Amino acid sequence: MGLLDGKVVIVTGAGRGIGRGEALECAAQGAAVVVAEFDPSTGESVAKEIVAAGGRAVAASGDVADADVANSLVATALSEFGRLDALVNNAGILRDKTLAKLSDDDWDAVIRVHLRGHFLPTRAAVQHWKEAKQPGHVVHTASTSGILGNFGQTNYGAAKAGIAAFSTIVAMEGARGGITSNAIAPTALTAMTLDLMPQEFRDERDAAIARGEFDFFAPENVAPLVAFLCSDASSHISGKVFGVQGDSIEIFQPFTSVAEVKNDGKRWDPEDIGGRIDDLWTASGIQPGPENMMARMRYQILAL
Repeated sequence: MGLLDGKVVIVTGAGRGIGRGEALECAAQGAAVVVAEFDPSTGESVAKEIVAAGGRAVAASGDVADADVANSLVATALSEFGRLDALVNNAGILRDKTLAKLSDDDWDAVIRVHLRGHFLPTRAAVQHWKEAKQPGHVVHTASTSGILGNFGQTNYGAAKAGIAAFSTIVAMEGARGGITSNAIAPTALTAMTLDLMPQEFRDERDAAIARGEFDFFAPENVAPLVAFLCSDASSHISGKVFGVQGDSIEIFQPFTSVAEVKNDGKRWDPEDIGGRIDDLWTASGIQPGPENMMARMRYQILAL
């Protein structure tokens, strides 16, 4: 028996890394999986792996930021497996550059794949659930780059911050119909990020894995939380952003007012603000200048 027995789950970007781990875990928990992947051969490989292990899966290729493709994912779930219970939005790309060097195309591509690639499948799934008068679960992939900010990732960070906000609002709108919406901000070493690590680090990690030690930053470690959030056991949880890596699950608190200065019921004079605004920093402990918020993360790959 698994948490997702009899359920049907769509996972986008399911051909590699975190998405592949999510698809395999959902299948292991009993779900039939629509493996959505831009590259047909990669998606088909994951679907075959699930079937070979005794599960049910079908591959679906295409760009999820295209409305026809996004809509077809729901249609595929219904035609192949008769229902849809959960959607995992994972598809994404990177085009990292500092703002001054960032091209229009690099901005547009990242915003399109992440934000539009979350919006369209979610809309299709929610429309189906509302028409069918059934509940459903959506899991979105945000990032600490969006929640905290990260140097050289204005496009990616803006998209991921938008995804966190998108998830929160979808949760509000879906609450009456029993549709949950949550986001994760995962930390993992995928093939792409591992290539950025020093060779010494990669050698030490390989040796630790060979010794049977727990691989904290393996992308598969993200999947159990996602499977749980796709299940009815999580039906009381919605509108939340979780950090997940290794054996750790965190909860992020949204932007919250932590300090205030008032002007005794009068409109502020701009010249007076300079003499009072420092009270905000004193009361809150926030620095007035730019900060490296990523340094506050509990778990940092580059710090290893």
